[in-house]
Amino acid sequence: MQLFLALFFLLGIPSGAPEIHSLKYVVTGASQVPNFPEYVIVGLVDELQITHYDSNTRRVVSKQDWMYKTTEEDPTYWEKETGVSLGDQQSFKADIEIMKERFNQTGGVHIVQKMYGCEWDDETDEVVNGFHQYGYDGEDFISFDLKTETWIAPVQQAVPTKHKWDKDKAKMAFDKNYFTSFCPYWLKKYVEFGRSSLMRKDLPSVSLLQKTPSSPLTCHATGFYPDRADLFWKKDEEELHEDVVRGEILPNHDGSFQMSVDLDLSGLQDEDWGRYSCVFHLAGGQEVSKRLDKRDIRTNWKTNDGGLDTGLIGGVLGVVAVLVVIVCIIGFFVYKKKHPKGFRATNTSETSSSSGEDPAEKKGSSEELSMLKGRKK
Repeated sequence: MQLFLALFFLLGIPSGAPEIHSLKYVVTGASQVPNFPEYVIVGLVDELQITHYDSNTRRVVSKQDWMYKTTEEDPTYWEKETGVSLGDQQSFKADIEIMKERFNQTGGVHIVQKMYGCEWDDETDEVVNGFHQYGYDGEDFISFDLKTETWIAPVQQAVPTKHKWDKDKAKMAFDKNYFTSFCPYWLKKYVEFGRSSLMRKDLPSVSLLQKTPSSPLTCHATGFYPDRADLFWKKDEEELHEDVVRGEILPNHDGSFQMSVDLDLSGLQDEDWGRYSCVFHLAGGQEVSKRLDKRDIRTNWKTNDGGLDTGLIGGVLGVVAVLVVIVCIIGFFVYKKKHPKGFRATNTSETSSSSGEDPAEKKGSSEELSMLKGRKK
């Protein structure tokens, strides 16, 4: 199996049946890679990162609060993990030089990776698998077959290593014990410590969003957990890869996650809308599917029946209301500046006699003012 870069392991690969748990460590040794530590170890349980070590900090740290329960089993747990990592760091420097020599290389950017761990069935209590494999510059180099207890060399440059390790019976016995006993023991402990987090499965709400009629259509899923998930468009049950732009998985403030995927609608015919759907897939096999329907698209432009979007109307009315209040406040202060004594009651008869206006008309004006006051309230 192709050995991917460490970043892909961190993003997570959807696992199979939910009762199968895995513990893996991804080790990356880098040569002349700018702005990247020379050595990094990432520990994962069920693709959830639990520990981190790098050559800059030179210390193993926890990435989950429940991992600190390990000190209940071994008070020196973190010191031991750090010591082992420091030792591995030194040996990995030698590994890079051996790889460069095998491939007739002298300098440049190079990466050696190692991934090892085990899988355990929570229901049957059986060790399903143990794995240990190396990669160089993104390609498989050598891997261990636990069933046959032999090393497999997919490239010629790895054959000398295969012969050496196949003959090393002490190393073979150590590896077998690690994958069948030591690794499963700690995997069970980690699952026990973090069961509430590891077993948590939250499905998202899925929405269809579009800024304007000419914009791509966005399928947005939010509120899911864990982040080992996929979101994609499909047509007639077949996943689409063209005219699709995937977004990153991003964290929400409540600890859940969100992601989106865009679909270009420019070439889509009206009669084909029902053939498209957006599918969310969560690790473990749970899915949420939303069929493409114009009536379900949320937009700030126009609704699909030709009218203005209600959210847009509400926003405009809100702005208008605020402006009216501001104008009224400004008008009040302008009046107060011109009439510092404030509103003054007037005698209707005096006013009418001096101005020659009909008292009835003046009364009507007062009632009209009262009505306006009533509206303002």
